[in-house]
Amino acid sequence: MKKIISVLMIALISLGISAFAKEKLTVGMELAYPPFEMSDKEGNPQGVSVDFAKALGKYLGREVVIENTAWSGLIPSLKTGKIDLIISSMTITEERKRSINFSIPYAQTSLAILANKKSGVSNIDELNVKGKKVAVKKGSTGHIYATKNLPNADILVFDKENACVLEVVQGKVDGFLYDQLTIFKNYAQHKDTTVALLKPFQKDPEHWGVAINKKNVELKKQVDEFIKKAKADGTFATFAKTHLTEAKATFDELKIPFFF
Repeated sequence: MKKIISVLMIALISLGISAFAKEKLTVGMELAYPPFEMSDKEGNPQGVSVDFAKALGKYLGREVVIENTAWSGLIPSLKTGKIDLIISSMTITEERKRSINFSIPYAQTSLAILANKKSGVSNIDELNVKGKKVAVKKGSTGHIYATKNLPNADILVFDKENACVLEVVQGKVDGFLYDQLTIFKNYAQHKDTTVALLKPFQKDPEHWGVAINKKNVELKKQVDEFIKKAKADGTFATFAKTHLTEAKATFDELKIPFFF
């Protein structure tokens, strides 16, 4: 009888270890920001952040599940435990750090301007003028910057990035503030009507981090370790080569620091 109990206990322990090893890692991201977070024609997640999440899952020995979540719902989902992490090109800010933790930075960027060709705008100061109209995505760092630093401009707030771009393309606003890569990407699609002003105008660059629930201290430690390893062994360079070749060439030409 004792032998049978011992065998059962060993079996149960083995099953527990196996289940733990295969524990899912649920990663939240808004699949609306190519080439970082997006879907292919079949609706499968792809992009830099998806590759990042999968590499992290492999490092941790956990199956990755991508949870496509609206931007405004990402932090609430993390705080309530619906997702384990956010990997969605999220800027580390003091305000966000009050409610969630971040990993060490894995990328850096700065705000840039997508200007209408006929606006005459060539720098940020020329947007801070009475009568100038600036489009921003609600809740983005561009929104925060414009509110604090462009008191003379008319700030138009939109829920979606593509709505901001359309306003610029149609000449309804003079410029759109967003991160450099997005501005470059949209300029490449609308060269006839827009100008990309990519050189940084902020005092300090923005840094992206993986967002983690404050209670999950061990996971933060593991993510930090992975980021250090991925930077050292060329994993992030591979992401850039796969998804960001044209952008990197342009940034290098302009002597602008690249993301990774």
